[in-house]
Amino acid sequence: MRIGIMKIGDKVRFLSEKGGGRVAGFQGKNIVLVEDEDGFQVPMQVNEVVVVGDESYDTSRIVEVRQRQREQQRQAERERELEPADRPVTFKAKPEERKGGEHLSCWLAFVPMEVKELSHTRFEAYFVNDSNYYVRFAYLSVNGTGWSLRATDEVEPNTKLFIEEFGREDLGSMERVAIQMVAYKRDKNFLLKPAIDVQLRIDGVKFFKLHTFQENDFFEQPALLYAIVENDRIRRNEIRID
Repeated sequence: MRIGIMKIGDKVRFLSEKGGGRVAGFQGKNIVLVEDEDGFQVPMQVNEVVVVGDESYDTSRIVEVRQRQREQQRQAERERELEPADRPVTFKAKPEERKGGEHLSCWLAFVPMEVKELSHTRFEAYFVNDSNYYVRFAYLSVNGTGWSLRATDEVEPNTKLFIEEFGREDLGSMERVAIQMVAYKRDKNFLLKPAIDVQLRIDGVKFFKLHTFQENDFFEQPALLYAIVENDRIRRNEIRID
């Protein structure tokens, strides 16, 4: 009996896995019985074997291609089975702009973590961006006769960004600080804002006084705010180191 070019007695190899043998018979038009060297007959789909005979066939490339096709098919099936909620989130909404936000206003804010326990609370520092601009900033403090970088980051429009946590033992290194920043928008034209370099004196005594921390529009708890720029008016430098 013969199917296509395959007949009983032909030597064959499997395409999608290692192994092969001799054709021992057929089951219908699509199944070939392959007898291995131990005498076991393995039913295989006709399109899963190739005749070797006395010819020199290099099937390694065929096996590799078939395996890759099967893996791609399995991957496509897995992706189709994913529910919408399981799919990775790639969309990010653009920050909303607000009326009046075209004037640049930014603050350095200090917030007590336990305002009712002011005698031993720790504090958090934030950069507040109350404008429709993205702001890239560097936060620095004096170290000896020079400056050291404490933090640098980008703040989205109309948001605040946590910078660092500190205790009263760190106030000595924060007596003189500076904010350098540049403002811009993405994917649209905008009015150019000047680069800003503001240097501030941080009075450590204020961190021991409850009235220092005031109600404000940016935090639910009282905070100490240092304006860097407000309605496009840049704060005057308070210190300078040559």
